Amino acid sequence: MRKVGFFQSVQHKTVLIYMLLIIIAMQVIGVYFVRQLETTLKDNFKTSIHDKVNLLTYYVEELLTKDTPPDENEVSLETNIRNILGDYRTADILEVRVIDGKTLKIVGTSDPDNQELVGQKSTDTIIRRVIATAQSDDREMIDPQTGKRIWVLAKPVISNEKVVGAIYLVSKIENVFVQMKQINQIFITGTIIALFITVVLGFLLARAITKPISDMRRQAIALSKGNYSRKVRVYGNDEIGQLAYTFNNLTKKLQEAQSSTESERRKLSSVLSYMTDGVIATDRRGRVILINDQAALMLNVSRETVLSTPIVSLLDLEDEYTFDELVSEKDSVILDYSTDHNPYILRANFSVIQKETGFVNGLITVLHDITEQEKIEMERREFVANVSHELRTPLTTMRSYLEALSDGAWQDKDIAPNFLNVAQNETERMIRLVNDLLQLSKMDSKDYKLSKEWVDFVVFFNRIIDRFELTKEQTVEFERKLPDKPVLLEIDPDKLTQVIDNVISNALKYSPEGGKVTFRIKEQEDQIIVSITDQGMGIPKGNVNKIFGRFYRVDKARTRKLGGTGLGLAIAKEMVEAHEGQIWARSIEGKGTTIFFSLPYEKYEDEEDEWN
Repeated sequence: MRKVGFFQSVQHKTVLIYMLLIIIAMQVIGVYFVRQLETTLKDNFKTSIHDKVNLLTYYVEELLTKDTPPDENEVSLETNIRNILGDYRTADILEVRVIDGKTLKIVGTSDPDNQELVGQKSTDTIIRRVIATAQSDDREMIDPQTGKRIWVLAKPVISNEKVVGAIYLVSKIENVFVQMKQINQIFITGTIIALFITVVLGFLLARAITKPISDMRRQAIALSKGNYSRKVRVYGNDEIGQLAYTFNNLTKKLQEAQSSTESERRKLSSVLSYMTDGVIATDRRGRVILINDQAALMLNVSRETVLSTPIVSLLDLEDEYTFDELVSEKDSVILDYSTDHNPYILRANFSVIQKETGFVNGLITVLHDITEQEKIEMERREFVANVSHELRTPLTTMRSYLEALSDGAWQDKDIAPNFLNVAQNETERMIRLVNDLLQLSKMDSKDYKLSKEWVDFVVFFNRIIDRFELTKEQTVEFERKLPDKPVLLEIDPDKLTQVIDNVISNALKYSPEGGKVTFRIKEQEDQIIVSITDQGMGIPKGNVNKIFGRFYRVDKARTRKLGGTGLGLAIAKEMVEAHEGQIWARSIEGKGTTIFFSLPYEKYEDEEDEWN
C-alpha cells in the first residue's frame, strides 16, 4: 500500500491548520498590542518630559524677565540657571539648554561637559524657528555619537505674549524601545510555548478524527481489489461513526450488485472494441445511453445533452429509418453533413446487442469519417474530367483541320500552311500537357530526388529575369528590388528555374501593355521570401487560394489562346514544397497579383562578416 505523503495526511493537515491559526492569532494580537504599547509608552515618556519642561519654563521666565541688574551680593543669571538645570540631570534627560530670546546666546546647560557653550550664540535651526514662531517643536532622531534614538524638544519661553527665550532639551527615548524589545521577547517566548502545546493537543485530536477515516481508506482499497469481506470498525455514534456504518452498508450493497453487472460487461466489451471510431450505444427502445468522445466530436454535440435522445434523431435519419429498421439494417448508412464550403461525410455501421435468448437489448452504432476518402474520389473524378477536356479540345481542333486538309485544302497554298501551323501548335500544346501530367505524377509518387547545389540566389534570379527581359514581346517594364549582396542557398537550380519561369510567364501573360512586373527578395531569420508582382487583371478574392490547383485558370479563354495548360502553378507548388518552402498569392481584382514563395535560408556568421 502506497504511503500517504506528509502534506496529504488529514492528521498532519489538521495539526498544521491549528499551528497556522495560533501563529496568525498571536501575530495579529502581537502587532496590535505592540503598536498600542509602543504608542502608550512614548506618549507617557513625552508627557513626563513636557511636565518637567513646563515647570522649568516657569522658573526660566522669571529669571529672563527680571529687570533690575544684580547687585554685588546677588548671583548672576547664568549661575541661577545652572543651579536650576542641575535638578534636571536625570536618567531620561541627556541635556537641557536655556537660550536668551534676544541674543540667541546659550545662558545655561545641564551638561557639565558642555559648559564652554554658555555665552555662545546658538546655531540650531530648531531654536531659531521656535523663537521666531513662538511654537514648540520636537523630533526623533539618531544620536550620531552613540547611534541610539533621542528625542529633541524645543519650547519657547513666553512672557506677556513675547518670546523672551527658549528651552532646548535632549532626552533618551531609546529606553522606551529597550522596554519594547524586552516585551517582544516575552511575547515570542509565550508564542513558542503556545505552539508546542498546540502541536501536542493537535496530534491527539487529529488522531482521534483520522483513525476511523484511515480504516475506511483501507477498506476502500480492499473494495477496489474485489475484497468485500472486510468491515470498518465503528468507534462511536457521531458523524464519523455514522459514516463508517454507512460505508459497511455500501460494501454489502456492492457485493449484491456485482452479480447484476455481467450483461453490462458484455455491452461494454462491444463498445470498447470500436473505440478507435465514434461509438454510440442505445437501450432496447433506441435511446442513447452511451456515447464516446469521438462520436460527440464527430456529431458536434455534448454528451450530456444527447443522453436519452433517440438514435434516429441524433443521426438525422427520422425521415428515412425507424429504430427497428436500423436494427435490421445490414449495410452501412452514409450520413452527409456537408455544407457549401466544407464537405463532411460519415459512414455508420450498426451492430445489435442481443441476449442469449435472442432478445434485442440495444444497438451499437460505429461512425467512420470518410470525408477525406470522398474528397479524394471527387478530386480523382474532377482530374479525369479535366484531363479529358484538355485533351479533347486540341484533338477536336486537329481533327477538323486534318479533315479539311484531306478534303483538298492541302492544295490551297494560302490555307494549307495556316491549317498545318494550327495542328502543329495544338500538338505541341498536348505534348506540354502530357509532360506536365507526367511531371506531376512523378512528384506525387515521391520517387524523384532533388539535385541540390549551393548557388547565389540573387545572381540566379537575375539571370532568369534577364532571359525574359530579352525575349519578351510586350512593352512591360521590369523592376528589380533585390539585395546587393550574395544570398547563398542550397537548391535544385533546374526545378526552381521551372518555378520562376512559370510565375514570370503568368505575370507577362496577364500584364497589360505599358505595365510593370516587380521582382523582390526579402531576407528573414531562417528563410527568404521571393515575390513577383504584376499589374494585370487580378484574381477574384474567393479564388485566390484556388490558383495552385490543377487545371485552374483565371481567364480560361486567354490561357488556352496563349497555350497554357493550367498546371504551371500546381507544379510550382509541388517543387517549392519539395524544397521545404511554401508558396502563396495575394491579389486585388483589377490591380494585379503577387506570387510569393519562401525557401529555407541559414545565415552564417563568417558570411555576414565577409559581406559587411
